[in-house]
Amino acid sequence: MSGNMGMEQLIPIVNKLQDAFTQLGVHMQLDLPQIAVVGGQSAGKSSVLENFVGRDFLPRGSGIVTRRPLILQLIHHPHEYGEFLHKKGEKFTNFDEIRKEIENDTDRITGNNKGISNLPINLRVYSPNVLNLTLIDLPGLTKVPIGDQPADIEQQIRQMIMTYILKDSCLILAVSPANSDLANSDALKLSKDADPDGIRTIGVITKLDLMDDGTDARDVLENKLLPLRRGYVGVVNRSQKDIEGKKDIKAAMAAERKFFLGHPAYRHVADRMGTPYLQRVLNQQLTNHIRETLPGLRDKLQKQLLAMEKEVEQYKHFRPDDPAIKTKAMLQMIQQLQNDFERAIEGSGSAAINTNELSGGARINRLFHERFPYEIVRMEFDEKELRREIAFAIRNIHGIRVGLFTPDMAFDAIVKTQISRLKEPSLKCVDLVVQELTNVVRNCANRMSRYPRLQEETERIITQHIREREQLCKEHILLLNDCELAYMNTNHEDFIGFANAQQSSETSSKSGRKLGNQVIRKGYMSISNLGFMKGGSRDYWFVLTSESLSWYKDEDERDKKYMLMLDGLKLKDIEQGFMSRRHVFALYNPDQRNVYKDYKELQLGVETQDDMDSWKASFLRAGVYPEKVSDTSNGEESGSEMSTSMDPQLERQVETIRNLVDSYMKIVTKTTRDLVPKALMHLMINNSKEFIMGELLAHLYACGDQNAMMEESPEEARKREEMLRMYHACKEALRVIGDVSMATVSTPMPPPVKDDWLATGQESPRIGQTGPPSPGGNMRRGPPPAVSRAPPPVPGGSRPAPAIPSRPTPAPPARQGGNAGGLPPPLIPSRSGGGGGSSNPSVSQRVQQAAVNAAAGAAVNAATNELLSSFGFKK
Repeated sequence: MSGNMGMEQLIPIVNKLQDAFTQLGVHMQLDLPQIAVVGGQSAGKSSVLENFVGRDFLPRGSGIVTRRPLILQLIHHPHEYGEFLHKKGEKFTNFDEIRKEIENDTDRITGNNKGISNLPINLRVYSPNVLNLTLIDLPGLTKVPIGDQPADIEQQIRQMIMTYILKDSCLILAVSPANSDLANSDALKLSKDADPDGIRTIGVITKLDLMDDGTDARDVLENKLLPLRRGYVGVVNRSQKDIEGKKDIKAAMAAERKFFLGHPAYRHVADRMGTPYLQRVLNQQLTNHIRETLPGLRDKLQKQLLAMEKEVEQYKHFRPDDPAIKTKAMLQMIQQLQNDFERAIEGSGSAAINTNELSGGARINRLFHERFPYEIVRMEFDEKELRREIAFAIRNIHGIRVGLFTPDMAFDAIVKTQISRLKEPSLKCVDLVVQELTNVVRNCANRMSRYPRLQEETERIITQHIREREQLCKEHILLLNDCELAYMNTNHEDFIGFANAQQSSETSSKSGRKLGNQVIRKGYMSISNLGFMKGGSRDYWFVLTSESLSWYKDEDERDKKYMLMLDGLKLKDIEQGFMSRRHVFALYNPDQRNVYKDYKELQLGVETQDDMDSWKASFLRAGVYPEKVSDTSNGEESGSEMSTSMDPQLERQVETIRNLVDSYMKIVTKTTRDLVPKALMHLMINNSKEFIMGELLAHLYACGDQNAMMEESPEEARKREEMLRMYHACKEALRVIGDVSMATVSTPMPPPVKDDWLATGQESPRIGQTGPPSPGGNMRRGPPPAVSRAPPPVPGGSRPAPAIPSRPTPAPPARQGGNAGGLPPPLIPSRSGGGGGSSNPSVSQRVQQAAVNAAAGAAVNAATNELLSSFGFKK
C-alpha cells in the first residue's frame, strides 16, 4: 500500500479524465511532470524518492550507491509489480528482488568497484496506488574519484544530471544534508543553472536528526537564510539501522512527525516539515499542472462539440424504420442529385468548386473547342500523303489515255476519302463526352452513400440512359458524315472553284496563319532537351503569337530569352521518359534544319495532359500542325517512281486538285466542328439532364420495394451511433473537467526572492555552524533537546545572570508557551503626534498606553524567565 495519500487522492481525478477521453476516442496526454532528485553523495536522495513512491525498493548503503540514472515510470494499473526494460516480460512482484536486480544490473555495466555510467536503468512499476509519473534517481555529486571512477567524475555526473533537469517538465528536488555548507551546495547551483527563475526547484534539507547538539536549521527552513522561491522542506529519513531492521515507511513517517513536534526549534513549523508535507507540495504541483492543462482540453472539446452540433441534430430524432422519413430522404437525395448535376454541367456555381482540375461542363467544353479540333487537324493535314493520293487518282482516271484537262472525278474521290476520315475524331469525341458524363453522375451520386442500394440503382439507371443516347448520338453523327459524302456542294459561297484554284496555289499554304501578330496563349513551360547548366530544368514564361514563339525569364516579360519564328514548323509528340513526370511535345522543321541554336527540335514540357492538349490547340490556331504518322513503307518506292515520271502538266493538275480539296475540306471541317458539339449537346447532354429532372424518380419507383432501397448501410448506421456516442461523451468530458476544476485547488506561484547568493557563490556559514550570528538572519545556536544532556550546574548567587542574545532578524513566530496570553508586542508611543492627531495626548490616551505597556512588559518578563530556565538558570 502506498504511503503517499495525496497521490491516492489525485488518482480518481486523473482516472475520471482518462475514462471520459477514452470514451470520446480522443488521446488525452496530461504529460505529468517528471520529478528528479539532485544532491551530493549520501545526501538521502534515494530515500526522498522512496518516500514519495511509498515503497522501499532502492539500493542503500554508504558512499556512492546510485551509480547509474534510474528512470522510474509509475503506471496506474490494477495489479502491483515491476518490470525492467532490459528484462521485458519478466514481472517482479517482490520489491526486494527489484532492489537486487538494480544492484546486479548496475554492477554488470559499471563493475563492482564504484564505477559510474550514464546508461540509465529503466524500471516500470505498475500499481493501483500511483499516478502515471516519471521519477529520476540520479547519482550523487562527488569531487574525488575512487575505484574505477574516471578523473573527470564531477564533470561527467554534472552533465548527466543537467541532461534530465533542463527539461521544462521536470520538478527538481535539490537535496542538501543539514550539516553541509548550504551556500556551496552543488544541488542548488545545478538547480539555479537549469531553473534560473526557481519555478521548478524545491529545497529539501535532510539529516536534521544528525545535527550537532545545540545547533538547528530553523532559519533555513523558515526561508530566511539563503532563501529559495519555493522555500525548503525538512525531512528525516530512516537510518541505516532502521533499514536493516526492516522499519517500514509508515513507521518512519510517524517517527519523523514525533521528531519535529518534539524539537523546540521545529515544533512551530512542524506542519510544514516532513515527508507528508513534501508529498503534498509535489502533489499540489501535479494538481496545478492538471489544472493548467484543463483549459486547453476544454477548448478542444468545445470546438469538437460545436463541429458536431449540426450533424448530430438530424440524428437526435432519427428513426431508421419510419417510412415517412425514408420517402422524404429519397426525395431530398434525388433533388440534390438534380441540382448537383445541373451545376456540374452548366457551371451555375456550387459551394464545393473543384480548384485542382477541370471537371464536368468545363472539361466537356475543352473537349469541344481544343481536343476535338486538334484531332481533326491531325487527321487532315498531311501534305505529302495528300499529294500522293491526288496524283494516283488523276493517273488512274486517265488510264491509258493522256489527259488534257483536270478530271473532277479525282476531286470527288479525294474529298470523299478526306470526309470519311472525319468519322474517327467525331466518334472519339462522343466517347470522351460519355466518359465525362459518367464521371459527373458518379460524383453526384456519392452523396447517396448513406443508402448504397439507392446509389447503385440511381447510377445504373442514369448510366444506362447515357449509353442508349450514346448509340443514338453516334448514329446521328455518322448520318451527318454520310450526308457530306452524298453531295459535293461545289457552288458553296466559300468554295474557290476551278477558276481560282491555280491562282491561289502560292498562298493557300499560308492562308491558315493570316491572323495578324496577335497573342494566342501565354503560360509556363520548360525546355526539356536543354542541359541542366543551360537552364533546361527551370520553367520559362512562353508567349505564343500567330507568327512567333517567345520565352522570358518570368511573367514580367522583361528579360527575353529567345524568339522563334513559326514559319514551316511542325508539331509532334515525344514519348514520356521513365522517370519524367512532365508531358512533352516538340517543334521541328520538316526540312531537318535547326530550330533553336544547334538543336533540330525544341522539346517543350508541361505539368499535365490538359495543359499539353491546350497548348497543341493553340499552336493549331497559329498554323503549326502536327505530323501525320502513317505507313510509308511503299510510299518511298511509289514516290520515287512518281517523281521520276511526273510531267509538268500532271504537277499543275495535282496542285489544282490540292487547292480545290483544301478549300472544300475547310468548309466540311468547319461544319463538322460546329455540328458535332451541337448534336452531342442536344442528343446526349441536354437529354440526360431532362431525364434526371423528369423521369429518374419514376424509374426508381418502378424498380421495386422502396423500403429495401432506402436501407441504411452498416457503415452509416455505425457512423450515426458513433457520432451520437462521441457527442454525449464530449458533453460528459466537459462536465468532468468542470467537476475537476471545482474539486481541485490551484496554489499561486510564490513571489521571487533575492537569491543572489546562488549566483555569486559567496561564503556562508554551514548549517549548524557555532559562533556568533552574522547580520541578515544567520544560522543560530538553538536550544538542544532536553534529553540530550544534563543541565549545567547552578551558578552562584553572586554571579549575574547572562545577557539574553539579541537576534538582528525579526522575532520568530511565538512558540508554544512563548507568549503569555498571546499579547501583541508593546507599542512605542509616538513623540511627533503624526497621523493627524494632537501633539499632546489626552489623559485617557495616556492611561490606555500605560496599560498596554504594562501588559507587554509582563509578557517580556515571562518569556525571559522561560528562556533562562531552558538554559538551566534559576531565578
